[in-house]
Amino acid sequence: MESIDLHAPQGITQEVLLEKYCKGEESSEQEVFTRVAFAVAQAESTPELRDFWFDRFEANMNKGAIGAGRIMSAAGSGIQATLINCFVQPVGDCMDGYDDEGKPGIYKALTMAAETMRRGGGVGYNFSAIRPRGAHVKSTDSSASGPCSYMDVYDMSCKTVESAGARRGAQMGILSISHPDIFEFVTAKRTKGRWNNFNVSVGVTDAFMRAVEAGESWQLVHKATPGAQQIESGAFQREDGLWVYQTIDARELRDQIMRSTYDFAEPGIVFLDNMNTDNNLRYAEKIEATNPCGEQPLPPYGCCDLGPIVLTKFVRNAFKPGAEFDMIGFADAVADQVRFLDNVLDVTFWPLKEQSDESQAKRRIGVGYTGLGDALIMLGIRYDSTDGIEFGREVTRLMRDAAYKASSELALEKGRFPLFDAEKYLEKGTFASRLPEDIKAEIRKNGIRNSHLLSIAPTGTVSLAFADNASNGIEPAFSWGYSRKKRMADGTEKHYLVLDHAFRVFLRSLSESKATACMADGLLEAVCNYRAEFTVEGEVYKVKDVLPASFVSALEMSAMDHLRMLEAVQPYIDSAISKTVNIPA
Repeated sequence: MESIDLHAPQGITQEVLLEKYCKGEESSEQEVFTRVAFAVAQAESTPELRDFWFDRFEANMNKGAIGAGRIMSAAGSGIQATLINCFVQPVGDCMDGYDDEGKPGIYKALTMAAETMRRGGGVGYNFSAIRPRGAHVKSTDSSASGPCSYMDVYDMSCKTVESAGARRGAQMGILSISHPDIFEFVTAKRTKGRWNNFNVSVGVTDAFMRAVEAGESWQLVHKATPGAQQIESGAFQREDGLWVYQTIDARELRDQIMRSTYDFAEPGIVFLDNMNTDNNLRYAEKIEATNPCGEQPLPPYGCCDLGPIVLTKFVRNAFKPGAEFDMIGFADAVADQVRFLDNVLDVTFWPLKEQSDESQAKRRIGVGYTGLGDALIMLGIRYDSTDGIEFGREVTRLMRDAAYKASSELALEKGRFPLFDAEKYLEKGTFASRLPEDIKAEIRKNGIRNSHLLSIAPTGTVSLAFADNASNGIEPAFSWGYSRKKRMADGTEKHYLVLDHAFRVFLRSLSESKATACMADGLLEAVCNYRAEFTVEGEVYKVKDVLPASFVSALEMSAMDHLRMLEAVQPYIDSAISKTVNIPA
């Protein structure tokens, strides 16, 4: 096994840092922090404020408050790339121009999406407006090919367009549960190679869920006129003007979705009614889609301006009896992160004017966190325990309150977002209506700078590059050590040993004592070689007995354990959470 310095950066973290985030002559995390902090501080109105917030932003990054990938890669780099990770692109039911609902036509939307991806942004779509396969096309007296066929075109475009900074495009495709082509959509990924550049989800309504519960039928409908053959087969027009193409068993459709999800991990489910009912801006927008990873339900042209905070950075005395989490320091980091992400909206390059206009009207941001699983391990708390769930709830509640207070204070200084209406924003049923009374009073008095403030995203390479491979987002760690293969530019392969951050911290604590140093070596070798036991000085030890009880991985928990953490955390997040729930084969 290769020699490992537990106090030096991991090889894979350095590789990712250099390849994805360092620009020009940069070669260190600190140089990236300096570049990004300086660039984002330029949104301030005076030289004095720019200097002050440059220092504050850089200090906050060193504490653990980083930007999402686009921010860390592109801010201050001089390239015309967006600092926004993802967008939602509307798609209408016409080929070009705009349809009667104001949505851009299929190929106009494709061009807009391609430009967005070229500038570094991922894109989410809802294709439900597109008329079903076989529907009548009056202008050409022909039959429509349906939304799934156009998703094939979007998939190929995404494959072709290389995003800024050598980042391939990411896409989310959504189709309504009532669309006549829903069965084709649900089973599309059973065809090998189809939609490789898409995540796909079904837009589910409360009405459908009630139909499933009651064992009722479900109508597949669209406003487009069916083709003659479809009418002959029984399609009819309802009193509300929609055409019923087919009536099916709701449970049959539910079962088909579940079979595809179990076999191919897709489609996902998007609860559109919940997203709109809970929405702080339900009075000003309708949400029909999410970003590619699902943590941001967004209106047309909406954006993901994300910034995770590394929770492991706030653990004090890890693996010791006095281990604790610095709640005060974390709340302070959240407050500065709100201003940082708000500034990003003013310094970023926008691929489309529509995206800029949408952002300036609402100023959506997404403060979040990463490393929850590892932070719990370092605190000596199992992720799936009552204490673990309670910690997740409390740290997220603290993040919510700190973010909303900071945004209300920022509104006093920089102004409230233009579409703010206090009565409607705090109306019963919105997320904001459930805030503590003192924060709601501040919002009524001061307004608020940002319509939405919170989102827990998958943090992928930023966790690798800037958090020593801490567990991703809200997730528990999936492995304490593994080998990662990377294809190099010359076609050769390079292998990396990748260790979980909490595991490295624990190994360091063992190595500090002569009595346990040899134990650390044996444990490391066993984990890296996927062995359950190791031998030290003739004595056999089991890995699970040497690791503290808090070391529990994603695959060692039930699906319900994963869901319990989501259940505890989601009430304090005003957008959504990207989460993987592992199901036994």
